[in-house]
Amino acid sequence: MTQKNVLITGVAGFIGSHLAEIFVHQGFRVFGVDNFLTGAEENLIPFKREKNFSLIEHNVSHELEVTDPVDYVLHFASPASPADYLHFPIPTLKVGALGTHNTLGLAKAKHAVYLLASTSEVYGDPLIHPQTEDYWGNVNPVGPRGVYDEAKRFAEALTMAYQRVHQMDTKIARIFNTYGPRMRLNDGRAIPNFITQALTGNPITVFGKGTQTRSFCYIDDTVSGLQKLLFSKVKDPVNIGNPDEMTLLELTRKVIELTGSKSQIVFKPLPQDDPKQRCPDITRAKTLLGWVPKVSLEEGLKHTIVYFKKSLGAKEAVG
Repeated sequence: MTQKNVLITGVAGFIGSHLAEIFVHQGFRVFGVDNFLTGAEENLIPFKREKNFSLIEHNVSHELEVTDPVDYVLHFASPASPADYLHFPIPTLKVGALGTHNTLGLAKAKHAVYLLASTSEVYGDPLIHPQTEDYWGNVNPVGPRGVYDEAKRFAEALTMAYQRVHQMDTKIARIFNTYGPRMRLNDGRAIPNFITQALTGNPITVFGKGTQTRSFCYIDDTVSGLQKLLFSKVKDPVNIGNPDEMTLLELTRKVIELTGSKSQIVFKPLPQDDPKQRCPDITRAKTLLGWVPKVSLEEGLKHTIVYFKKSLGAKEAVG
């Protein structure tokens, strides 16, 4: 069988690096693209020296040229946590617009299948619950979170335009909260924040009253869903996430229990436009992809806590 070539932007990021590792081990030739704005080189260590992997250090907001054949283009390049996209608002907008345009152009030229890493943030602070793919969202375009939300909404619109005009095979994955090893200690999202604070004995920060809900999907399940979508015939957006919903206060208590931490919980004001509920309806993924998440929150958190302990130990050793 002829070896297939996969190009992944944002390869040094949390999800991108896991995808690259899986594809390399499955025998694909992987071209990984990253400019390391928020990605980490250590995420590449498990597969960087594999003969089937090549790193291209490049900002995809600028035109990308690849001479080799490419069968699949997966666009994952973007700051993804609020801490990152609030710090890099213009690069976030550029990679959602220009980066999507450039990678779609590459996929078109190579006759490649294209997968866009979109997000549950396209739903904004949703007025329906759980969120189905046919919901148009409730987004503040001029609020601080708008740089990420609208970048992804534009990226979806551009992807669908290329599908309709150029008859390209495109996929849109609306990824809900995903967690696991390779998240940064200072990522800024709930699980890495809570685990880092719990392991270091610092107060655990909960915004608002902690009654806002989220659902959390372990990285292995997310990667499995993304691969099923990529190799499917589905062309409409698909939610990839875990529908098991909980409040952030419940999550905090679970992290304290699993870490054995003595940390106290402190409450701070809710950030502007922070969603009050976030939970995917995964009927489409179940029906069309045969995909459901399998890893329980407790099991996933245990794996993640082990990784964070090692990361904190390494940081202390360097310090």
